[in-house]
Amino acid sequence: MLFTLLEFNPIKPDFGLIFWTTLIFLIFWFLMSRVAFTPIKNALKKRENDIQDALDQSKKAREELATMKADNAKMQAQANEERAQILQQAKDMKNSIITEAKDKAKDEANKIVANAKLEIDNQRKAAVTDIKNQAGIMAIEIAESLLKKNLKGDAEQEGLVNTLVDKFNLN
Repeated sequence: MLFTLLEFNPIKPDFGLIFWTTLIFLIFWFLMSRVAFTPIKNALKKRENDIQDALDQSKKAREELATMKADNAKMQAQANEERAQILQQAKDMKNSIITEAKDKAKDEANKIVANAKLEIDNQRKAAVTDIKNQAGIMAIEIAESLLKKNLKGDAEQEGLVNTLVDKFNLN
């Protein structure tokens, strides 16, 4: 046995060793292809498909994100435009309310001034009438006093009254 070991040379193998090594290798290769290579190949194919699906989903997600960003920008612009319109409407409404209030105030002031002028005119007319009445009463009193002083007798007074009555009847 030792002799056979001494005759063994790995650099120069004999035919039996090559045959059995090749046969064992082919059997091992066949078993491995059935047991290990096919599942490994299938697992690699599945992994490749999963990676491709993930890349496709990522591309789709990027496209959706870009679409969402565009929609978001569009909605933001629309919201800004609506906000500007609402602010403009509020400003216009404020200005119209202020203008309307000013117009009402002017109308009220004009009415108050007109009523005050009318009241002043009425009071002036009443004062003038009152002054005329007082002046008339004073003139009558003065005339009465003068007549009493100048006409001392009843006969003179009756003659004057008859003359004045005839004069007023003619007018």
